[in-house]
Amino acid sequence: MSTNITSNNPMVQSIIAGKAPRPARMAAARGLLPLPQQDLLEALVALRASDDAEIASAAEATLGAQETEVLMTIATDKDAPPTVLGFLAARPEAGHKIHEAVTLNASTPDEAIALLAAHTTEGTLLELITINQQRLIRAPAIIDAVLGNPARTAEAERRVRETRREFFEKERGAQQIADEMRARGQGAAAEFFEAAESLEASEGFSIEDAWALAEHIEVSDDDIDESWLSLERLEEIYEEPLEQREANAERLVAAVLKESGDVAPERISLIRRIMLMTVKDRVKMGMKGDREARNILIRDSNKVVAESVIHNPRITDQEVENISSMRTVNDQVLRIIAMNRAWARSYPIIHNLARNPRTPIAAAINILPRIRTNDLQHITQNRNVSEAVRRQAYRLSEMRGGK
Repeated sequence: MSTNITSNNPMVQSIIAGKAPRPARMAAARGLLPLPQQDLLEALVALRASDDAEIASAAEATLGAQETEVLMTIATDKDAPPTVLGFLAARPEAGHKIHEAVTLNASTPDEAIALLAAHTTEGTLLELITINQQRLIRAPAIIDAVLGNPARTAEAERRVRETRREFFEKERGAQQIADEMRARGQGAAAEFFEAAESLEASEGFSIEDAWALAEHIEVSDDDIDESWLSLERLEEIYEEPLEQREANAERLVAAVLKESGDVAPERISLIRRIMLMTVKDRVKMGMKGDREARNILIRDSNKVVAESVIHNPRITDQEVENISSMRTVNDQVLRIIAMNRAWARSYPIIHNLARNPRTPIAAAINILPRIRTNDLQHITQNRNVSEAVRRQAYRLSEMRGGK
């Protein structure tokens, strides 16, 4: 007999635990004990499963004699014993109103709802059951029960299939991808897709995309440093709707075509796949991706994504030199490059930064003293850079000339 007891009444606790004398249990089964209605029903539900056939039969009969109004009161009570709610859900003769009430009652056990979903002949009740998505996620057996019930309506079926797809099939798909990647020795890619939002959150991202992107992930979690992602920076990682991601992908494709002319279809496909990922996944890929992925993500209009590329441990000085000359890169990226001591020792890098109109003015001016005189003179005549930078370059050039 169940020992999952809700009542605080010592007599009820003793009856349900099977410790009360048989006469007391029989009296409870016949409804003869002076108990509150809720306590009585909890005791009766327990006694109907008694090993004593006579007591079980008496309890069943007493339950069958209960008035509908009394049962309805219990069915709508959030504090009702879960065992009683489960009994009402599983009882075909309880009727539509009581079944509807226990379906809406958050205290009704999930397994009882699954049983009701499997056996009800009412399509409207199945629709009511499927409205509670949290319960479906918590108890996927309810999804199976609805799909196995011939009384299901098209709407009930649509809801459970949608929940299964979004919260179970895609999750299993991502894990299967990660497991197979590990089996192939692609540990870094497996780590990425285990934590990726894109397979679950983006209707524009497919499992085929995941496999294609796996080839461009080369850095493991242990090798990346996320300390630069402060709380303030995390606030900048917002979710973008699919339409915006698609528009960003087409913008970037157009920019690359304009810059390079003839671009391989494979590269265009890779750009679109990367840009369809969520912002968080693009940030992670910026830190974990290979040179080709970095070259795409450095152009991302989201400055946190672009900055993540600079924090990729595999980025080379040659890449940084190219980035420092780009006039479409986010100015925050150029500021970080200018502040990096190792990169600041590279003359081609600082020369590019000084000439790049996207470099923040303060950073460019701080670089000018390290620029060679001939190059300073060219900067004074470069109408693309700001006037403040040209003036400072002119002053330094004049000072070095002894004027």
